[in-house]
Amino acid sequence: EAIVTSEELGQDLEHVEVLQKKFEEFQTDLAAHEERVNEVNQFAGKLIQEQHPEEELIKSKQDEVNASWQRLKGLALQRQGKLFGAAEVQRFNRDVDETISWIKEKGQLMASDDFGRDLASVQALLRKHEGLERDLAALEDKVKALCAESDRLQQSHPINASQIQVKREELIANWEQIRTLAAERHSRLNDSYRLQRFLADFRDLTSWVTEMKALINADELANDVAGAEALLDRHQEHKGEIDAHEDSFKSADESGQALLAAGHYASDEVKEKLTILSDERTALLELWELRRQQYEQCMDLQLFYRDTEQVDNWMSKQEAFLLNEDLGDSLDSVEALLKKHEDFEKSLSAQEEKIT
Repeated sequence: EAIVTSEELGQDLEHVEVLQKKFEEFQTDLAAHEERVNEVNQFAGKLIQEQHPEEELIKSKQDEVNASWQRLKGLALQRQGKLFGAAEVQRFNRDVDETISWIKEKGQLMASDDFGRDLASVQALLRKHEGLERDLAALEDKVKALCAESDRLQQSHPINASQIQVKREELIANWEQIRTLAAERHSRLNDSYRLQRFLADFRDLTSWVTEMKALINADELANDVAGAEALLDRHQEHKGEIDAHEDSFKSADESGQALLAAGHYASDEVKEKLTILSDERTALLELWELRRQQYEQCMDLQLFYRDTEQVDNWMSKQEAFLLNEDLGDSLDSVEALLKKHEDFEKSLSAQEEKIT
């Protein structure tokens, strides 16, 4: 009876399970004694049937044994119920403690101040954080189940209701905290991603501008008309590539302006990079225009040199014609010479227009 009337219910789940194991041993022993009680009842019944002179005393003792036996069995059932209830409460406590421990472990990861140093590291951190958020989504079902279990246990175990409610509130407080941390970190990582995306575009564009400036400056001025034409064609191709990058410049500018409008924590850096990007683009266009003028001037010069050389060659040939002292020795020959001279004068007029 001391076993079944014990008020010891354990300090934790492990302790309760030890008590339950001991109680199971007691129940096995109790079941083994039931046959003994039955034998006592059978023997008492036999004695009464035989009209034993101590019949009244036998009946009294039999009733006493049966009452004690039923009382012991009743107390055993109560003890069994109490241990089962204690196990439920302690199992709830353990599950809550384990859940809170997991939440705090993940909370340390959420509290990290590492938001990435470049685009690749930010993307890796975002993937890792999305994995944590999936874990949280799975944990939410467990938190809801524990809250429902808390409500049930408070109804079925009113004596432990206040302690169960404290555990429930502790769980909810930790759950709300990690959800807040997760949302804040996701927001900061997104801010970092947008910044690193902008900076990556900035680096790509400024690097491209540097390369394009080098290409535009690389060509020497031509020494002939064909070379000058090739330079102008190639220079126009450079302009086509510059025009093709206009959308990239526009996109980078829009991304930077969006960061500024959102009050991004790196607004000063973004503003500086936007100014540099605009200045680099303007400088590239100015350089292209300067080189275009130089190439066109080179073309004009080479055309002048070519035309001058052609006129010089023509004049050298015509000078020999004019120095010819043949004035003809007959009417036909003189008329032929006059015809050649008229042709010369026409050609001279055409060359004069080219020279002037």
